[in-house]
Amino acid sequence: MTKVIDWLNHNRKLLFSLEITPPDRGKSMDDIVSSIEPLMHFGPQFINVTYHQPHMVYEEKDGIITRRPRRKKPGTVGICSAIKNRFKVEPVPHLICGSFNRYETEDTLIDLHFLGIKNIMALRGDPAPGQARYIPEKDGHQYAHQLVEQIAQLNRGKYIDELEDPFPTSFCIGVAGYPEKHFESPNLDKDLQYLKNKVDAGAEYIITQMFYEFRLYKEFVEKARAIGIQVPIIPGLKPLVNRKQIQSIPSSFHVNIPVDLVAAIEEARTREQAFANGIRYMARLVEELIAFGAPGIHVFTMGQGQAAKSLLEAVFTGKR
Repeated sequence: MTKVIDWLNHNRKLLFSLEITPPDRGKSMDDIVSSIEPLMHFGPQFINVTYHQPHMVYEEKDGIITRRPRRKKPGTVGICSAIKNRFKVEPVPHLICGSFNRYETEDTLIDLHFLGIKNIMALRGDPAPGQARYIPEKDGHQYAHQLVEQIAQLNRGKYIDELEDPFPTSFCIGVAGYPEKHFESPNLDKDLQYLKNKVDAGAEYIITQMFYEFRLYKEFVEKARAIGIQVPIIPGLKPLVNRKQIQSIPSSFHVNIPVDLVAAIEEARTREQAFANGIRYMARLVEELIAFGAPGIHVFTMGQGQAAKSLLEAVFTGKR
């Protein structure tokens, strides 16, 4: 089993990884598989699988109202196992603070350890659907650095309860970074300090939130290094190829879309031309990142395998 940090430290080849989202409850995995298969040609070293908080539903039966969690996108662990078995690619499950207490987190980590999974992406997670702000579970984690610390403690054989001769886990821990700051942070400097807390707690590498200007990544890395963050920082990218995304991506992910990218999409006469213009822009961005020395490229697919495939073709084969 390969750890992300081992690949980053010992391989000269540029790391390439993907991120996918589980299908909605009741849906088949076929769409996920069909979106991944065309990308296997490019040899991804890792595939991240997202995890989503449940929302609470209230049901009345026989005059009694009960509250239960309902998760729209279950299956993270199952998809990780399927990826490992079908594609022979290392899966990286996301593990979030939301909806877990510390004991449930430990149980989940033990399950992942028994499955032979060596990599974890540790995140606080978004607020639960219907909630304006993040609310931790009772005896759960308020901040991502606390989750990182719990995983790091388990790697040292330190469980919540004191055990006799406990077996240590061996997880490589990744965390998220935000070149334009997390939307809840007051400023980038404060957000970078939160990131340093995660690294100090045991995070071994960082994957950034999506961004669309090279300058943002460069300045983010330079500021991170200046405050003592020395772990690899992998740029995360989401191809932007149509007008709808110009509206949805900034509102959903709190990122800025540059004027020239917006113009390239909006001024295109056809959807095909908008798609090609978006891919061309993203390919140039990837080339700038590689020239700068980025240790890898992480592509958020979100079920849109064609855009990811076209971007990778443009970068690795020059097809634009």
